[in-house]
Amino acid sequence: MDIQSLKRIVEGALLAAGEPLSLNQLNALFPSDEQPGHGKLKQALAALDGELADRAIELTEVASGFRLQIRAELMPIIGQMWVDKPPKYSRALLETLAIIAYRQPITRGEIEQIRGVSLSANILRTLQEREWIRVVGHRDVPGRPELLGTTKAFLDYFNLKALDELPTLAEIKDIDNFEPELALTMPGPAEKPSTPEPSDDRQEAEQDDQAPQPADAEDARPEPDSAEHDEETQAGTEADENRPPRAD
Repeated sequence: MDIQSLKRIVEGALLAAGEPLSLNQLNALFPSDEQPGHGKLKQALAALDGELADRAIELTEVASGFRLQIRAELMPIIGQMWVDKPPKYSRALLETLAIIAYRQPITRGEIEQIRGVSLSANILRTLQEREWIRVVGHRDVPGRPELLGTTKAFLDYFNLKALDELPTLAEIKDIDNFEPELALTMPGPAEKPSTPEPSDDRQEAEQDDQAPQPADAEDARPEPDSAEHDEETQAGTEADENRPPRAD
């Protein structure tokens, strides 16, 4: 099969899939005796990438394979087609995700030590539901705490092929800079926008730290009213003055 024909098949497969396809998946589309192999597939993908240079869609390689998606610079305009807005995540969730990405594998206790506050279970549940993190093992210490790491879905969402493509910590001035990138990857031509689930991490551990602490019982006792105290003192003094002298 010539490269031009193979390029058309690959383009159609990527449009129909709506998700990244690996070279093995593309190769498996053909009968076993007609499979083009990784070499020809890469040539077809390169030809497709060159053909899309001036188009609204682009060919991108991520951790799970190759996919077609709308160019990022067009998203501010194209994104208005979808009524549902991308979910807005809290700073605590973004900090937790960044710590796991840069320090993995890492335990929950180590995340809490780095952040200095308790980690809400809602945050971990949200990250696991998004399939951005998973349990990759257990620390060989008493209790065997779970070790957390990122997934291919996390890399795919951020248009990354591998973790070494993450920006360096020196390039990250503010953790809030991560948040616009969460809305960067919108559904491609063959994808349907999904309805975002509301973020359930609003009750974070920081709220527990900011809650007013109860005062000591001794400090909480109300001070006696000064007027009543003076009246009691004066009444006691008058009673002493009117008391008859004691006989010796």
